[in-house]
Amino acid sequence: MAIKIKAQERKLMVGPKAGQYAYQLAAETYSTLTQSKMLDEAALRSGIQRGSLYAAFDAIGSVIKAWATEGHSVPVPGLGTMRFSVNAKSVDDVNMVASALITTRKIIFTPSTDVKKALQDATISITCYDRNGNVVKRVNSADPGEIDNALQVLTVESNNVAYGTVSGGGSYAAGTEVQLVATAKSGYTFVKWSDGDTNATRTYTTTGEAVTLTAEFAPDQEIGSGDEEQGGGIGE
Repeated sequence: MAIKIKAQERKLMVGPKAGQYAYQLAAETYSTLTQSKMLDEAALRSGIQRGSLYAAFDAIGSVIKAWATEGHSVPVPGLGTMRFSVNAKSVDDVNMVASALITTRKIIFTPSTDVKKALQDATISITCYDRNGNVVKRVNSADPGEIDNALQVLTVESNNVAYGTVSGGGSYAAGTEVQLVATAKSGYTFVKWSDGDTNATRTYTTTGEAVTLTAEFAPDQEIGSGDEEQGGGIGE
């Protein structure tokens, strides 16, 4: 099987080469498969009765939606994981925290290693069309098959914003080195991150999986001498 790409000769409308023609690559138009066609094919390949597959598909879909709504990162069978999240503005004052900070809601899907491997191994067939729509060339791509990984969402939180603040969260490609900083406020001390790291300033390398790291702060009087030696927060 091959991924079909078209190279269409088009007139450039903007930029330094505006008015000139160039071949632009884009995916060929694919037909949208219906759910029933997909399940019928799955029944044929597996030998499982069609009705059983339909019932299982509906049940799995309901469970995925229910658990994602509850905040879980949910496995999508054979494909990867998905979870619900939001894009939101940040504020310095805890009294300003409100749902109005949320700008959009989103679904984060992280493909499995097997899905990425299938994409990497797929051949690419390119059909070239001139400006009149005539086929002028066909070629199979010999690209290295590198995968543009979906950005990993790295969430950093404070266990209490009145005790200290954090920075470094965001969306990053897998393998990115990110500096995380936990800054304790006056009268409070940084204790550790939720993964056990006791460095207030640290470098975290993303893996491609969505991760939440929480910085733990505590009032100075609650910290024993051993904890104080491990890591006082920046800004004390």
